[in-house]
Amino acid sequence: MENIPETRKIEIEQETINDLNTTRKWTMFLAILGFILIGIMVIGGLVAGLFLSVFKTQTSAIGITESLVFVVFIVIAVIGFFPYFFLFRFSKHTSSAVKTLDKQELHKAFKNLKAYYVYIGILVIILISIYLIAFIAAGASLAFLKDFGTRM
Repeated sequence: MENIPETRKIEIEQETINDLNTTRKWTMFLAILGFILIGIMVIGGLVAGLFLSVFKTQTSAIGITESLVFVVFIVIAVIGFFPYFFLFRFSKHTSSAVKTLDKQELHKAFKNLKAYYVYIGILVIILISIYLIAFIAAGASLAFLKDFGTRM
């Protein structure tokens, strides 16, 4: 006698589908707004890089070359692009899944939502690490300044 494992399923009610559709609308709004902000950032970086290089009158006061300003803006824009891209794809696949009640489309939507949160989580871990390193470096720098305010 074979023991066939029972497949467990989740059924989604109409109220949940309506909530998912509302979520889809907001994620689409946030994704489009994010794409617009990324575009503004790239244009701002280009303008800032051109402005700094064209109106350069003396050595750079900010300590980096003017063209590097544009590169920094581009890198930040690329890093910021992917979360919005994942939100956009989540919204697109969710829209299709809600309209056609297609499980495959819903699966693709949730894969993109998972990718969004994994990406944001890794980004937060990296930023926390950078902050910790900065605080440690600042604390180490203060050790050299302990006699700075006592001499006169």
